[in-house]
Amino acid sequence: MTPLWALFLAFIAATHAETPGCKIRVTSKALELVKQEGLKFLEQELETITIPDLRGSEGPFSYNISEVKVTNLQLVQSELYFQPTCDLILYISNASISLRFRRQLLYWFLYDGGYIDASAEGVSIHTALQLTRDPGGRIKVSNVSCGASVSKMQAAFGGTFKKVYDFLSTFIISGVRFLLNQQICPVLHHAGLVLLNSLLGTVPVRSAVDQYVGIDYSLLSDPVTSASNLDMNFRGAFFPLVEANTSFPNRAVEPQLQEDERMVYVAFSEFFFDSAMDSYFQAGAFRLELVGDKVPKDLDMVLRATFFGSIILLSPAVIDAPLKLELQVLAPPRCTIKPSGTTISVTTGLVIALVPPDQPQVQLSSMTMDARLSAKMGLRGKALRAQMDLRRFRIYSNQSALESLALIPLQAPLKTLLQIVVMPLLNDRTKRGVQIPLPEGIDFVEEVVTNQAGFLTIGADLHFTKGLREVIEKNQPSGDLGPTSSPPQSVAPTS
Repeated sequence: MTPLWALFLAFIAATHAETPGCKIRVTSKALELVKQEGLKFLEQELETITIPDLRGSEGPFSYNISEVKVTNLQLVQSELYFQPTCDLILYISNASISLRFRRQLLYWFLYDGGYIDASAEGVSIHTALQLTRDPGGRIKVSNVSCGASVSKMQAAFGGTFKKVYDFLSTFIISGVRFLLNQQICPVLHHAGLVLLNSLLGTVPVRSAVDQYVGIDYSLLSDPVTSASNLDMNFRGAFFPLVEANTSFPNRAVEPQLQEDERMVYVAFSEFFFDSAMDSYFQAGAFRLELVGDKVPKDLDMVLRATFFGSIILLSPAVIDAPLKLELQVLAPPRCTIKPSGTTISVTTGLVIALVPPDQPQVQLSSMTMDARLSAKMGLRGKALRAQMDLRRFRIYSNQSALESLALIPLQAPLKTLLQIVVMPLLNDRTKRGVQIPLPEGIDFVEEVVTNQAGFLTIGADLHFTKGLREVIEKNQPSGDLGPTSSPPQSVAPTS
């Protein structure tokens, strides 16, 4: 392939690549916390190792080793780190495994039996996890390569046939060590490909946020690993539930992540928030009606005084009718993120009318309100929330410039209406938040929000609210009976 043709293909691929609305970086500083929790779970899994019986004979002696069980593990030295070619490496060295098994010895017609304690020393385990994107856009463990070895094993035989056992110990201990070697990697294969994937299955990919909209956190590509970070690109787009196939073009600046001082960084572009507001607009959620007692009394008096000339011309049956305010957003609001802060621009139509009982409403005025809101983003657990305040506000008539001048006295009362009625309703909805794509049982703590040009980043540390075993057992596939006796071929990866 010529360099020019290769460059052309690369350009075509780049132009068709979807820009992420959300990015997440997991740094190496998170791995120590993950390792601590992971080793607890791994110890529990290794304690479930089932070793088949060992039978043999040497001259006139026949022996049987059965009921081999792991009683204790000591995983003292371990490392968990990123590796570009294998994504995630777990290396355990100088571990020890305590065993207990039943011995049976037959010499002609003489029999001896009992239980023996043994220990496997110098256990080394090298495991590599390959993380990819599955067809549904979910992160998963696609491959586990494993190498395990036991350098030596000891057992204290006793009883009448102690000297015989000392003679046979080489065969027995070597056999048990071989069987133990064969059982470690199947457990790790099962833990990675089945149990860990059930944990990753709790990460939301495409789910409902509320009765109006959903969120799409599909991975756009495989995770990318460096020596210090794991980076993931998510679609980060909302959609109206009534039209779940709706997609919005992403023309926003792509978020950039450069930091690595905290455990996790999450970045959101303006598109992330614009798609949310566009979806709510398409779902018809940006509409509010205030009728009768719902209209603040002070505002009711001001409005009746303002439109007194129009009201007095109406029939007596209509003059005392309840007042109605109908607010409706005219176009999807737009988000602007700058280093100085995040603002949301929204244009709303306001219709003021009288609604006499059993009669058509009588419109008094129709006007447009332009507002600019400041938005403060934050995290609670793993939910992204927004607190909004009204910064700027102006009104003008849809009828004429002259009427716009007449509406100037309504500027302050209507701004007060927005502040005491509309903004609390809006903040009540946004404070529920939207979940960031993290597995169940893990939350953010001590977050710091930083605004950039076109996107914002949130740096935080991680906190386990539930143990891995609790989450995995809750979400473990039904019918899973544990590791199979014949896992894929284990190959120790090169470091």
